[in-house]
Amino acid sequence: MTTYPANDWPRPPAAVPSEMLSLVPNGACCVVAGLVLVRPRPGTAKGVIFITLEDETGVVNVIVWRKIYEQFRRAVIAGRMLRVTGQLQREGAVTNIVSQHVEDIAHMRDDLRAPISEIARAGDQPYLARPAALPRYFYM
Repeated sequence: MTTYPANDWPRPPAAVPSEMLSLVPNGACCVVAGLVLVRPRPGTAKGVIFITLEDETGVVNVIVWRKIYEQFRRAVIAGRMLRVTGQLQREGAVTNIVSQHVEDIAHMRDDLRAPISEIARAGDQPYLARPAALPRYFYM
């Protein structure tokens, strides 16, 4: 794992491991990624979905408001491995990510089992023009 100084943390597009969320300032935009553990949608939550993601260092709580759910419905409902960009919200010991963008990255699950030498590096990828609708920090 990459080590960071105490006041530094991985900025988008890099995902922040759950164990490093304590370094991210409250209200900052960050990216988290992981396998979906649970996806409760309580009837009393007025359309809010709570997703718990697990990465190699722990779990992350994600809040998906109705508007975001409608925009990224397929990923929120069917995704088994998600990458979420959002605003970190911390109250006491509880940390949540309030989602702004949800991406299904289940196609990357097979890479988790591959030896590190077989995984393509970011520089090996062909250049893809980014759609104008997405912010610049979604792309490396």
